[in-house]
Amino acid sequence: MSSYRIVLADDHVILRDGVKHIIQEKPDLCVVGEASDGLELLRLLKRQQTDLILLDISMKGLRGIEATREIKSSHPEIKIVILTMHKKRCYIQHALAAGADGYLLKESTGDELFDAITCVRNGGHYISNSLSKELTSEMLRVYRNGAKSHKETLTVREKEILKLIAEGKASKEIADLLFISIYTVNNHRANIIKKLKMKKTADLVKYAIQEGYTTDSYE
Repeated sequence: MSSYRIVLADDHVILRDGVKHIIQEKPDLCVVGEASDGLELLRLLKRQQTDLILLDISMKGLRGIEATREIKSSHPEIKIVILTMHKKRCYIQHALAAGADGYLLKESTGDELFDAITCVRNGGHYISNSLSKELTSEMLRVYRNGAKSHKETLTVREKEILKLIAEGKASKEIADLLFISIYTVNNHRANIIKKLKMKKTADLVKYAIQEGYTTDSYE
C-alpha cells in the first residue's frame, strides 16, 4: 500500500516537528512537505502530490481559511484538516464553508489526530471531540453547504491585496510589502472593486471581514 501523503502548514516550526513526529508512528502515513504560510503552501502544491493538508488558520501571507478556499477551488481532491487553537464557532463555520474536511484543536491527542486523518481519508468530515457536542448535524450541513454556494472570482494576488487593505495598509505599504509598484497595487484595487461590484474601500474592508480574509475578522 502506498503511503498517504500529508503536508503540514503552520508558521511554528516546533509544532510542525511535533506533528511530524506523531505522524511518523504510522507506516502508512508520510509527511511529504511543509509550509510556513498560505502562499508558500500554494507553491508547494504545484510540485508535490498531496493527499491531505494539516493547516493552521493564523499564518502570515495568505491565511488558513483563504488558503483552504483557494486549494479546494484548484485541487478539490485534496483533503484539508484545520489544526488550530481557535475554539469559537465562527471559526468552524468559516473553515467548513471554505471547504475544510476537518477541524481539529491543537490541544488534541495524537490518537484523535489519527482519528481525524482516518475519517477524512475515508470521505467523512471530522470535528474535534471537545467541539462536536456544541454543533448539531444540521448546523454542520449548513456550514458545509456554504462552500458549494461560494463563487470566488479574485486571483491569489488580489486576495492577498484585499487582506492587506482590510488590515488598514495604504497602497504604498502594500507595494513595499509585495515588492510591486503603487500603480500595480491601484490597478489590483480597481479590479477587486469591479469584480465584487463595490464602490469604495470601506465596502472592501467589510467584505474581507465577513469572508474571513483576516484572522481578526473572526473575533
